[in-house]
Amino acid sequence: MDDLLRDFVVETTENIDVVDNQLVRFEQDPNNKAIIAQIFRLVHTIKGTCGFLGLPRLEALTHAAETAIDRFREGAPVTRDAVSLILSTIDRIKLIMIELDRSMSEPGGEDTDLIKALEDLTLEKESQPAATFPAKVSAPDPETDITVGTLVYQVLERQLRPGEVSLDDLEKAFRDTPPSEDEFGFGSLAKAGLARQQDMPARTSTTDRSSQEDSPADHGGMDSVVRNNSIRVSIDTLEHLMTMVSELVLTRNQLLEIARRDESNAFKLPLQRLSHVTAELQESVMKTRMQPIGNAWAKLPRLVRDLSQDLGKDLDLTMHGAETEIDRQLLELIKDPMVHMIRNAADHGIEHAGERLKAGKPAKGQIKVIAAQEGGSITLSIIDDGRGLDLPRIREKAIRQGLGPEADINRMSDAQLSKFIFQAGFSTADKLTNISGRGVGMDVVRSNIEQIGGTIDIQTVHGQGTTVDIKIPLTLAIAAALIVESAGQRFALPQMAVIELVRPSGSSEARIEHIHTAPVLRLRERLLPLVQLSRVLGIKNEGMGEWSNAFIVVCQVGAMRFGIVVDSVLQTEEIVVKPVSARIRHL
Repeated sequence: MDDLLRDFVVETTENIDVVDNQLVRFEQDPNNKAIIAQIFRLVHTIKGTCGFLGLPRLEALTHAAETAIDRFREGAPVTRDAVSLILSTIDRIKLIMIELDRSMSEPGGEDTDLIKALEDLTLEKESQPAATFPAKVSAPDPETDITVGTLVYQVLERQLRPGEVSLDDLEKAFRDTPPSEDEFGFGSLAKAGLARQQDMPARTSTTDRSSQEDSPADHGGMDSVVRNNSIRVSIDTLEHLMTMVSELVLTRNQLLEIARRDESNAFKLPLQRLSHVTAELQESVMKTRMQPIGNAWAKLPRLVRDLSQDLGKDLDLTMHGAETEIDRQLLELIKDPMVHMIRNAADHGIEHAGERLKAGKPAKGQIKVIAAQEGGSITLSIIDDGRGLDLPRIREKAIRQGLGPEADINRMSDAQLSKFIFQAGFSTADKLTNISGRGVGMDVVRSNIEQIGGTIDIQTVHGQGTTVDIKIPLTLAIAAALIVESAGQRFALPQMAVIELVRPSGSSEARIEHIHTAPVLRLRERLLPLVQLSRVLGIKNEGMGEWSNAFIVVCQVGAMRFGIVVDSVLQTEEIVVKPVSARIRHL
């Protein structure tokens, strides 16, 4: 039973998120029968499985939600209040699932408030004529309902018209239709729940039907193909496999270094083959960690819907590039920054409808989320068409808070002023709300992004909107690096930041010049600041005369481009990043 319960928690959590997202879509497109059919199927399946697993609180809650959703299927009008009530029910189910996952038992408590509201909603819909459903259905009545086992068949108040099907036949067809395992992932649990609800002969027939549905003659073998092509694997197992592959990569790198020193080494060819196999194995294991970035966006439509309601603004969210893949670990780390950016765009960026119309904009504010892969990194853009940052207000607040000399702040460009919003405690909001205004959050967003090797940049145009660009690596597990040497020591520079390598000379397009006493690199008519690696690290204080044979690694971090002066460039290697041993982690 524990295994069944654990599977139920995992699958229900996934499917509740789908219901959450689809309800928001259905509110925007109430005539889409496919969406409401999917929502009804998911909630119905959860309810049936709750009965099998002995979860009465969840069963009662999902049953009330199912009844309300069923009225939408029958053509009842879709209102914001009705959708909000069902979403509140989904939130309550999520809280119960969290406790169920923690303790493996259903938490105590009552949900009479929600169930009563759902029942009232259902009765309200029953009193209204259905918009599209052809047959008028009477409310359940103990005297007119026919009960068979645990199934209740309702009786129509009139004779069937030509071509109509009775409700008991519809219910029987619904019960006899096996859930689509490849769509909802509830096949085995739903069948087990149906067998529990019926008697032993019915259980036998369910097994027989299960055998028939797996037959390639009935379904072309598609169900079995889908089941055989995917399995559920523990994250701990994948992490251990990743650790072992990382150790293999380290050993491979050590052996290749030995082979480079001895050109006549008899192991050279086998090592090359080992290197190729290790690279392929590493790539395959990395794919198991990669997930579509759209998984981190699943809750954004609901977030924007709730913000629209709370703020009294008409908001529209569009998302592009959801299929872009990123490491699972990074996926978890970027969820909170994404949510904070969306909340900021909705609260601070987008104006109210009246203000937008006066400015010649559509009443509905637009928020866009875009993801794209660029080499070994992912770029996320959060774009709004709001009022933009109030740069004069930011300048005034920065001077008042003493964030720099007044003369320097007055000379700052728009891009430089925008970065003040990342200062802790900095806010230009006139009043505090439950959404924002305390100056807490943007500094945390920046620090969280920088901790995973990412950068964040802002572009804003007054009256037109703001764009926040976040650039993060594809993965934290293994990083490609350029190995350089400076003052006799080796260092690794992240290859993601390397633009090009140059060797300056007086006659080439890359040469070293001076502005006052500061050395700069003139590269294709662009001046770049220079950083001498050994001097910055305090290894050796070299003079300018020793730079004649130096290499310059041109790097870019965010919008900043500069050159790092090193003695030599050796090769590229893959650096394995793994946590410090638990024995010394406290040091």
